[in-house]
Amino acid sequence: MHRRVLFCLACLPVYLLVVAVPTPKLQNDRNGNIGKFWHISDLHLDPTYHVTEDRTKVCLSSKGYPASDPGAFGDFMCDSPYQLILSAFQFMKHSFPQPDFMIWTGDSPPHVPAAELSTQQVIDVIANTTHTIREFFPTLPVYPAVGNHDYWPQDQLPTSTNEIYQALAKLWAGWLEPEALATLREGGFYSQLIRPQLRLVSLNTILYYGPNKVTENMTDPAGQLQWLQNTLEASRQNMEMVYIIAHVPVGYLPYARDTTAMREVYNERLVEMFRNYSDLISGQFYGHTHRDSIMVLLDHQGKPVNSVFVTPAVTPIKNAREPYSNNPAVRTYLYDPADYGVLDIWQYYLNLTEANREGSSEWKLEYTLTGAFELTDARPQSLLELALALAEPGSKAFHKYFKHFMVSYNDTITCEGDCKSTQTCSVMFLDRDSYSACVKKMGKKK
Repeated sequence: MHRRVLFCLACLPVYLLVVAVPTPKLQNDRNGNIGKFWHISDLHLDPTYHVTEDRTKVCLSSKGYPASDPGAFGDFMCDSPYQLILSAFQFMKHSFPQPDFMIWTGDSPPHVPAAELSTQQVIDVIANTTHTIREFFPTLPVYPAVGNHDYWPQDQLPTSTNEIYQALAKLWAGWLEPEALATLREGGFYSQLIRPQLRLVSLNTILYYGPNKVTENMTDPAGQLQWLQNTLEASRQNMEMVYIIAHVPVGYLPYARDTTAMREVYNERLVEMFRNYSDLISGQFYGHTHRDSIMVLLDHQGKPVNSVFVTPAVTPIKNAREPYSNNPAVRTYLYDPADYGVLDIWQYYLNLTEANREGSSEWKLEYTLTGAFELTDARPQSLLELALALAEPGSKAFHKYFKHFMVSYNDTITCEGDCKSTQTCSVMFLDRDSYSACVKKMGKKK
């Protein structure tokens, strides 16, 4: 039997401590002319979360495994309680003057068996998240992307209009223009001019996701690849720069050897298209993995041409077999308004164990990318320099990078041997041939 998901913004107790976070020193600050935007992803609200003596009953998202140390703001075996999501948005609202916009790369519903949800419940969860964002940020432009859990049953996003795509178009109508809403309604993707000469392209990469049986053996699901090429070509003609956002990222997973995040055939086509249009793509932004990672796209001559960012999740959930998880996280990007190149990341997090113990949420600055790794900026050349440093034997930079990969979950966990080579190869090599060559080379160094 489906359990009806009910939401009430006023009926939940709130224990929020808003702490002023020191503003990091800006690098490349040209008389203060720096743009900023928020990135949130993988909120995964679990409305069933509640602290109880029987730890196997704390949340449906733990799938029967006992919660580890549940408290007001969640547990590492569970998806986000509403309290956690409220604390994140409260922090974002009061941390510093609001950035120019927000990107939201999908996945609002919880990790629960399909029988526990329905189409209407998925719509309800996404609607709740949408309304909550608007409550906190009534004037901020927000640009969403669909995730694999933003559908019922999960992962099975179709190639034509349906009840959920139509619901999303209605929910997001205040943020998106009619032309964007039209393609969102039909295929779950859109593009929109969001700043002077900056176009945002929101892809539905769930059409390329391995578990999506609907799109198996399709050459171009929903015609999105052709649409993307046409969109990028038009941007080139109109001298627009482009931000790509999506849920499932391109490239290889940093925690699973020889495994692309999406089906390999689509990954190859997207990587090649992004190379061909790298002169206008100023950044790519993804979620889905729940972890914090970067990639740098190289052209066929090995020149860095694109910066790729994967933001960690708000939800702290981990698989019972995983040795590590992530603390809840949100982030800000700094960009150059002249060409929209990414200058830095300000990564914020909530120490979940500490928040539950204290009964209040103190979100903190975990790191800035330029400060942590002594980089000039977050443009492709700088990310290549970081990638090369990570691959060095005994790299202190890699130890720090892996700590941030887990969002400071556990400083004692190390990543060596195959773990490190899987991580470092995924940072720099996004296509089959170059990635395979990297893994083979790393194997010979053992």
